Amino acid sequence: MNSPYSKHFDIDTAITYLTTPGSGLLSRETKQWRAQRDQEFHDSNTTLREQQGAALDSCRNTLGQFFNCPGNNVFLSSCFSFAFNALLAGLPKHYKVLLLNNDYPSVNFPTIITGFEHSFVTMDEQLEANILDAIATFKPDVLILSIVQYISGLKIDLSFIQELKHQHPELLIIGDGTQFLGTDLFDFNTSGFDAVLSSGYKWLMAGFGNGFILLNDRLKEILYADVQKNYSYLNNQWMNKSVVQLCFEPGHLDTLAHGTLQRSLMQFQQWGYAETVSYTQDLVAQARVELANRGLLLDSIINRRPQSNIFNIQINPNNFQLLMDEGIKCFPRGTGIRVGFHLYNDHADLEKLLHIIDTKTN
Repeated sequence: MNSPYSKHFDIDTAITYLTTPGSGLLSRETKQWRAQRDQEFHDSNTTLREQQGAALDSCRNTLGQFFNCPGNNVFLSSCFSFAFNALLAGLPKHYKVLLLNNDYPSVNFPTIITGFEHSFVTMDEQLEANILDAIATFKPDVLILSIVQYISGLKIDLSFIQELKHQHPELLIIGDGTQFLGTDLFDFNTSGFDAVLSSGYKWLMAGFGNGFILLNDRLKEILYADVQKNYSYLNNQWMNKSVVQLCFEPGHLDTLAHGTLQRSLMQFQQWGYAETVSYTQDLVAQARVELANRGLLLDSIINRRPQSNIFNIQINPNNFQLLMDEGIKCFPRGTGIRVGFHLYNDHADLEKLLHIIDTKTN
């Protein structure tokens, strides 16, 4: 079955684009909007500069509606990493933090160097049980993890997060959604997460320079609590902004970049986001069966129920150049080759990948 969405993307017929985990494609409509807006913005007669605040508020509201988070709890950022570092800076320094071993470096590294007492959870097919064991022994204040792992594609069971919050309501749960948002339905308000942060350049297909933070009210009060108590010393020109907003959004934001994110979300809505999720999940399920039948999946993936859009195919990473020469856009990660299936992919892409693996790789 051909993808009903591929017609919206400029993909060379010789290319099988399976590297969305590295960077997603922009739709033709989004690129056209960017070009038109950029041209207008640099016209000396434009009023777009005066509309900066309204444009960013509109983006926040679109994000809030899309992921079911109040607009005043949505904050914009240039990328996940900047936002995450700002979040870490606002947490009480005595908090104990639980991390996943070998999680995304931009998650673990800044947490460690910030000086939080921390411990690691083993990442394998028993991940959720490992987290419960670590909580019982380490007694953390915060759990920080990527919802989908960037190397293996391992995906946390989202129903587990909900139950975990029910069992441990005082535990703060913070998620990196960069490899997840855009692949599945997500309701932040009911998710169990206290914060989810993301860049927009992967599965949200929004290009670089944009990211965002979704917060709940409890964490919003905890962050920079000491500064919030002494807010009165700040210059009056900032009194229309909260401390949290000033810390997450300290300078000028790029309205072109965040407008691109908003346009991409609006296009998801036009297509019917649930329909795009259903389409890609069907394709991912087919890929899982074919790769599993060939013995090409990690044990930590094949023995689990939750499945992300990412696969680490267990062939020699030295086959990377061969695959690229055959037009398969992918990337070597860990012990294999990482691929990902998004809405512009279809069964023909999967068949081409499998044929090359079956006939040409070693």
